[in-house]
Amino acid sequence: MINLAELSYYEQQKNKNTERLREILKELPPFCGEFFRSLAQKNTSAATRLAYAYDLRIFFNYALDAYDAFKGKTMKEVGVNLLDTVSPQDIDAFLEYITYYQKEYVNEDDIEYYKEYQNDEKGKARKLAALRSMYKYFLKREKIITNPAALIDTPKIHDKAIIRLDANETADLLDEVEFGQNLTRNEKNYREINKKRDLAIITTLAGTGMRVSECVGINISDVDFKNNGVKVTRKGGNQSILYFGDEVAAALKDYMEERKDKDAKPGHEDALFLSLQGRRITVRAVQLMVKKYSQLSVKLKHITPHKLRSTYGTSLYQETGDIYLVADVLGHADVNTTKKHYAEIEDGHRKSAAKYIKLRKD
Repeated sequence: MINLAELSYYEQQKNKNTERLREILKELPPFCGEFFRSLAQKNTSAATRLAYAYDLRIFFNYALDAYDAFKGKTMKEVGVNLLDTVSPQDIDAFLEYITYYQKEYVNEDDIEYYKEYQNDEKGKARKLAALRSMYKYFLKREKIITNPAALIDTPKIHDKAIIRLDANETADLLDEVEFGQNLTRNEKNYREINKKRDLAIITTLAGTGMRVSECVGINISDVDFKNNGVKVTRKGGNQSILYFGDEVAAALKDYMEERKDKDAKPGHEDALFLSLQGRRITVRAVQLMVKKYSQLSVKLKHITPHKLRSTYGTSLYQETGDIYLVADVLGHADVNTTKKHYAEIEDGHRKSAAKYIKLRKD
């Protein structure tokens, strides 16, 4: 019998995603189970499979209302053969529909209400990818004869300018966490309780470039002050050691002295960062905390934990010029991902290099 308390944060999240996927599969046509089992056999992450399930649920719910061959059927009555009745034009219409749509819900008092949903190019591209993957699987196994999703061009995703903090803005953010000059009285009281924790979290994010999911997953036993390193579990489950400087070490040590006196709930005893309820802090809680402090100190930029990661990556690249080092530290599986994000800086380096070349001596 596996003791759930002994599982790592990554394993716990993977299990939660797997359980949620099983629930969503109950809502999808029966043949979808075969497709998702094939994804699992390819070692596709539980998070990716769950995202595909959500996307396909949206598609099939739309199909039941919009496509003639699907109308009058329940989800469980949809057979794999109906995939061949969907045309490229039908999928185009689906992608146009998810640009903006409303969904009806009923609350506990039987009152109907609507929620609004929107998808940009990135959201549409992900849903198209889910459809392509499903169609490709059943086409390869000769259960259908068409793949209309393959005939649809992927929506062009426009690159957004990377938002980063400069050195002064980073200092302002950390000062706001530490001193809370712009907080209300109630916020200052709350901040006083969590000041050392919040400062340690934001300093760690900004000083290592780790993902927010990696940060909340840190255990006390993962931190090594002898070598100033912390063990994190990367996307995909691989573990890596990230090294940090003196500022991060000081913030962590200060918080960990306080952490010794915190009462942790069963199963959360080794979690480094705790909520007020004594449980491992969540990704969402960290996102909201970063948002709160950054809105007070860096008002013209929308700062998230990921923006702190970008800030670190930018600073590291500017200092070293080593794109492979940046990719390794940030945990990018493909260095081209790193190059894409830091191409602007790379282009600036190339431009400055031209100044050093003289064709004629003075």
